[in-house]
Amino acid sequence: MVGTVQESKNQLTRIGYYISLFGAALILLWIGIFKFTPTEAAAIKPLVENHFLTFFVYKIISVQAVSNLIGVIEIIIALLLIFSAKFAVLKKYAGIGMIVTFLVTLSYLFTTPGIWKVVDGVPVTDFFILKDLMLLGFGFMIVQNNK
Repeated sequence: MVGTVQESKNQLTRIGYYISLFGAALILLWIGIFKFTPTEAAAIKPLVENHFLTFFVYKIISVQAVSNLIGVIEIIIALLLIFSAKFAVLKKYAGIGMIVTFLVTLSYLFTTPGIWKVVDGVPVTDFFILKDLMLLGFGFMIVQNNK
């Protein structure tokens, strides 16, 4: 009986892991592809140009080229996640990519002027960026889970 309960827990953990893995890959792939549009390139410009790590890039390459580059990085991380389901050695690289990506994107909450507003006494932001908290946590989990 105990073995059955433990097997059920392991199965649920495995299902949850793969839902998280492929969900994160889908989000990164989708957003990465969207970075190739002029709409997304314009939308991320205030984030990138006000950040202490990325403020200079528009002096080197165009708004669309910056967005495309970020999109390529997101797509590569998504592919690393997908292929890590078969090749465990890729988990570490996918996780590191996620950690770096989402630490930078979350830091935009503190470097972009006007990103926070107070609505009915509650501070709010563009909530799309808050998904990065969960994805950052998942990145740390897969770096640790190197099986």
